[in-house]
Amino acid sequence: MFIYQILIEYDGTNYVGWQKQKNGISIQETIEKALEKILKHPILLYGSGRTDSGVHAIEQSAHFKTSCKIKNLNNFLNSINYFLNDKYISILYIKKKNINFHARFNVKKRIYEYLIVNRLASLSLDINKAWHVKSKLNLKLMQSAAKLLKGTKDFSTFRSSSCGAKSPIKTIEISKVKKKNKKIIITFCSKSFLQQQVRSMVGCLKYVGEKKWTLKYFKKIIKLKKRSKCAPPAPASGLYLKKIFY
Repeated sequence: MFIYQILIEYDGTNYVGWQKQKNGISIQETIEKALEKILKHPILLYGSGRTDSGVHAIEQSAHFKTSCKIKNLNNFLNSINYFLNDKYISILYIKKKNINFHARFNVKKRIYEYLIVNRLASLSLDINKAWHVKSKLNLKLMQSAAKLLKGTKDFSTFRSSSCGAKSPIKTIEISKVKKKNKKIIITFCSKSFLQQQVRSMVGCLKYVGEKKWTLKYFKKIIKLKKRSKCAPPAPASGLYLKKIFY
């Protein structure tokens, strides 16, 4: 038995998310079907983590097992992308791994980015790829608020009610906000995140940027650990899984 890791780029707009579901087409299912066409046997793809409906990936990681040794990885890459050509999914890389490799359980950290386009004009190029916020956002306030999210904390305020994680305590290694022209990019790095944690944190940072919340109040809602105090989560369209580290 052989184990192969693949790195994947995808536009999640028209998918129900990474994981296979009965209510629509998923990224996982689409790639599995393409792999099965080439390898000629059923494939189960294990992702580094789930992304919700509408969320994109710059570099998602996954692995699969097969009894077939892939002799030419470049040819295989061309073949698999041929079947995914019209699916808005691209396999960027494939590598043979040792038998103990697991795309999810071996992860050391994950980086997510969130894109906000802060302008009055509607979106054309970035439609379904960013959160369009018309109200002017104060970058310095958002940057100060982002710093309050760093470290090991109870993130219950930003946790979805349907989250299945055993503990709300997570460690955020990187939490930063930068701006380029009219685009605001928010970056978070952690070993793992709670369900909807990133989008919930972004929603709260937007409230601070709009001056609906003061920094003092934002600090308070973190400490309260109550989901009811959270701002509405940011839309899925602006969220990108950027990179997985092992």
